[in-house]
Amino acid sequence: MSKALVVRTQRHKKIGDAKSPMVYTLKRKPKDAKIFDLERIAQDIEALGGMSAEDVVHVGRAIVRQMRQTMTDGNSVRLDGFGIFHTTFKCRATEVAKDCTVKNIERVNIRFKVANTLRLANDSIATTKGGPNNIVFELVTEDSSSSTDGSSPSGGGEGGGGLDENPLG
Repeated sequence: MSKALVVRTQRHKKIGDAKSPMVYTLKRKPKDAKIFDLERIAQDIEALGGMSAEDVVHVGRAIVRQMRQTMTDGNSVRLDGFGIFHTTFKCRATEVAKDCTVKNIERVNIRFKVANTLRLANDSIATTKGGPNNIVFELVTEDSSSSTDGSSPSGGGEGGGGLDENPLG
């Protein structure tokens, strides 16, 4: 089983405020995660059997093409077991109603809301160990050695010295 590598970093509790106290937090190890493109995923699906890599690539490109058309028509796209893609936009505010037109829309974004069946969990605190949606994190130190259970070498606790998941609040 692969592990997502994380490193302990120190920063100000309030980012950008040099007077706020220093805290430790975890973040993904830089350049650890790989990017899998459609062709690589197609090869993995082909290895499972059922479809050739070329067929998977063709279907994947057709889905992207159709999703683009569906969203430019103003609709949302739900991929069962994956999530919903929808559009949002940023509009410049005006004080007079007649000045508020579609020309005030400055930016259009595509947003994604993950399906509940795809939500991921930290395996070290999950109720079902080794579940299909669990990620196993491994804490690595500056000297490139790693701890096996995600705790600090000094026994500071799971995932970063016992700090809250969100040190800002």
